[in-house]
Amino acid sequence: MITVRPAAKRGETQIDWLDSKHSFSFADYHDPANMGFRALRVINDDRIAAGAGFPTHGHRDMEILTYVLDGALEHRDSLGTGSVIRPGDVQIMSAGTGIRHSEFNPSDSEPLRLLQIWMLPERGGLKPRYDQKAFSAEERSGRLRLVGSRDGREGGVTIYQDIDLYAASLDRGQTVAHNIRPDRHVWIQMARGKASVNGKPVAEGDGVAITGEVRVEIAGVDGAELLLFDLA
Repeated sequence: MITVRPAAKRGETQIDWLDSKHSFSFADYHDPANMGFRALRVINDDRIAAGAGFPTHGHRDMEILTYVLDGALEHRDSLGTGSVIRPGDVQIMSAGTGIRHSEFNPSDSEPLRLLQIWMLPERGGLKPRYDQKAFSAEERSGRLRLVGSRDGREGGVTIYQDIDLYAASLDRGQTVAHNIRPDRHVWIQMARGKASVNGKPVAEGDGVAITGEVRVEIAGVDGAELLLFDLA
């Protein structure tokens, strides 16, 4: 079964410096029919104004992954990590027993757009941790590039959960396929552009939940960029 979660149906938070779209229930947006998908609990599509961002705040017992689409994100945390995350980077923070961090757009003029994804960890009480890896546009062009997994294989980040995360960019005429093992499920998040998923048209901001299928084929239509989550 393939179910498309249309971009227009997402929740929204809008304040003077933030425009955030929520694929699943988050903060003041509550939708009992969309509380998450398997271990996925949050997919926020955030646009952050120049010079603005989230001041220091805390998390615990969550795997928090950031994927920047435009601009740059400056990150600082209570582990002593200071980094800048740019397009092509995949950053993960295991909140574990507790971590505090801030996230800002360091530019004086350029907006920032990112996807922030929260995933339940395999167990509570893990040691907090930070990881960040870069993947070139060429690595993600016309293929599903593994960028995160439980064992950090193929140079991806380590996720403390049974999830394989792939990134892809597809132009018109480019097609990728992913075989789905028994008892596995797939979520596709369209970051931008247009594509088709097993023949169903999808576009920027759409999410696609896939259960009970053995294979998914994704065809580029117009500048598609996407993340594919293979979940237990």
